[in-house]
Amino acid sequence: MNLESPKVNVPKSAEYLFNALTDVKNFEKLMPENIAKFEVIDENCFEFGLKGMPEIKLVKKEATPNTKVVLGAASSKLPFTLTGDIKEVDADNSEVQLHFEGDFNPMMAMMVKGPIGKFIETLAANMNKL
Repeated sequence: MNLESPKVNVPKSAEYLFNALTDVKNFEKLMPENIAKFEVIDENCFEFGLKGMPEIKLVKKEATPNTKVVLGAASSKLPFTLTGDIKEVDADNSEVQLHFEGDFNPMMAMMVKGPIGKFIETLAANMNKL
């Protein structure tokens, strides 16, 4: 299952956004309003929970300076990645798009597609809060 957020223009440099996204505690600023839990486990891992959804632990898997940050599920029960692609527009503006890729059975994919799509759209829309 692959989902993409809309591309979002952020009035920050690509370097600033990359540094902000590689610091996992900043993801709390991107979370939707219905967040029930946010906890930083260590410098590469955080756990969050939204009301009515199971808690999810994300681990920083990969980081390409100023262009890409990849987070993945810490649990192999629901394998997925969340990739933030950063594209520099100019020195003070960047474009960010989030990509979600998950390996779910068709029934699970049907159930989670709507909530996950909305979730990554919210994360992208909140990039201006970084």
